[in-house]
Amino acid sequence: MPTPEKLAIMKAWLEEHKAQHVESIDLAGKGAFTDALLVASATSVRHAQSLADGISALCSEKNFEYLRMEGYTAGQWILVDCNDIVINIFQESVRDLYKLEALWGDGAAALLGRGEPA
Repeated sequence: MPTPEKLAIMKAWLEEHKAQHVESIDLAGKGAFTDALLVASATSVRHAQSLADGISALCSEKNFEYLRMEGYTAGQWILVDCNDIVINIFQESVRDLYKLEALWGDGAAALLGRGEPA
């Protein structure tokens, strides 16, 4: 399945499961480590873990590539590596600290879903 289609499915799933401020960042053709990033906020550690578990199950159900997960136990920043898409699930305070959208925005990537560059 093409990456943009997988990205849309994963983004919709996160939004349906109450992830907040879900942003997708297109890195295709930028020489980056992946083709796209998904960045989302969770309302609690348990919510973050539940979202990560759900993405893992979605990958299994849809036969999407799933490589690994990091940060699950602490639940402050959970990274789910699906090779061509990397999902970052943050607690809002941690997201504000690292500002991945700003790091990968402005010339490095276009924020999808906003219709404009970062």
